[in-house]
Amino acid sequence: MTSHERDLVAALRVELSGIDPARSCDRRAEMAGLGAALTTREPAVARLAVRLEREIERDAGLSADGERRVRPPAAGRRAYRMVGDAAPVPDITWESAPDHCRAAYLRGLFLARGSLSLSASRAHLEFVVDGDRAGELAGRLTSIGLPPAVRVRRGRGVLTWKSIETIVTFLRTIGAGPSLLELEARQVARALRGELNRVINAESANLHRAVAASARQVDAIVRLESEGRLDDLPPGTRRVADARRAEPEATLSELAAELGLHRSAVQRALERIETAALHEDGEGPSRAGRARRRHDPSASARGRSGSPGGTRRAQRTGAIGPYHPVGDPPAMA
Repeated sequence: MTSHERDLVAALRVELSGIDPARSCDRRAEMAGLGAALTTREPAVARLAVRLEREIERDAGLSADGERRVRPPAAGRRAYRMVGDAAPVPDITWESAPDHCRAAYLRGLFLARGSLSLSASRAHLEFVVDGDRAGELAGRLTSIGLPPAVRVRRGRGVLTWKSIETIVTFLRTIGAGPSLLELEARQVARALRGELNRVINAESANLHRAVAASARQVDAIVRLESEGRLDDLPPGTRRVADARRAEPEATLSELAAELGLHRSAVQRALERIETAALHEDGEGPSRAGRARRRHDPSASARGRSGSPGGTRRAQRTGAIGPYHPVGDPPAMA
């Protein structure tokens, strides 16, 4: 992640840590998500744990001197640990818990066991929990329409999301606000940049192909004219050739509109011009040869007699004698 992306994730976690649940059930649910053995390097999360515990004790009518506390980091350490002998807050009953309690629990779980990574091309959110809790947590997340991928890593259960849409939905569910809006704005800007790049690349490729095709067509027209073969083409094809030579930068649609033809007719005429330019010096089928074969079936059969299929067709027309396959000489009388 870049420094800006790390700052965005840090701001998101600080924002979530600063949410003060209004209901006592939400405070207990968030404390259950944080867990009894909380270990964190984030002062904001440590302050959240202290604040929630004091409010839970006050809700229960206990004194402010509760047994459990968050121990400050020792010299050379940066981890805050929950200590004390007070009983941990029990886990919530997920099936009967209301949505606001579920959101508070997931918020505490994310702050204690979750991590978010952002990059230019992807997003990655994961929870690392005890192996025996992975299946239960996966079922809870699936029940709210956010099924995770589950795997085991060094004996711990890892639940992962890699879809930015799923991650945004989860963060919105647990109460993220301004930081989430910035994250969504970044994703929208990235998607727009990607779409714009794709459109520009496609248009550039189409432009290069159109320029190359126009250059080929003009070259074919010049070649046919220099060889005196341009006049052998049909009148409609010559009209298209004159229009292309006059406006080499015009598109097929523009040429069709100028000539009063369909775009497909203009395209076929230009293909005919390129084919005629390539078939020079007697190479390729000439118009006279095609006409001769249309009016003289025996000439067509003789032209194709080199292949077995052509010989069979010629045999049916009576142009040549009976056909005998190779290796099968005619029987002697």
